[in-house]
Amino acid sequence: MDTRGGDSSDQDTYRSTAVEFIYRPTAGDFEEALRARARRSTAGRAQALTAPLVAAVAVAVFSVLHDATLPVWIMSLVLSVTAASWGTVRGLRTMARRMFSVVEPYGQCRMVADERGAVSTGDRASFTVDWTVFREYLETPGLFVLLGGDRAAGVAVLPKRGAQDHADVDRLRAILDRNVKRL
Repeated sequence: MDTRGGDSSDQDTYRSTAVEFIYRPTAGDFEEALRARARRSTAGRAQALTAPLVAAVAVAVFSVLHDATLPVWIMSLVLSVTAASWGTVRGLRTMARRMFSVVEPYGQCRMVADERGAVSTGDRASFTVDWTVFREYLETPGLFVLLGGDRAAGVAVLPKRGAQDHADVDRLRAILDRNVKRL
């Protein structure tokens, strides 16, 4: 992606090295990404905790207004928070499947990243993205997950299994560390 002629410093040579990943996305990749986002980002935690918190507050208010006995209050609280938590998990799974359904038709993907950004090419489409689109990223055992910034409220998923060489994972991590905030 970055082709420079003439003399360049060692730093410029290091920074101009592109990394290539070839992979086929799966629904599991998006589930893993959304679970990691829910655990490690402020927005993800807020999204995951809103329903159980609202359920707990609703039960508490209802119990106080109707003068419920303590055993009824505790049972209602446990059941409602459990149901709301289950709904949150199901919601994340549904969201992951929907995200996957958008990228599934593109088939196998080839992503090339350098200091300026990434170019991703699938069987049916390609796009180029600058690192400034992403506010932060996080890493799971199997993925790099890029989280959208001010102008883009999205999640980009990059499976590590797509690395052509194990060193490419480290090289991409270094590129991301220089260009995007790590969570």
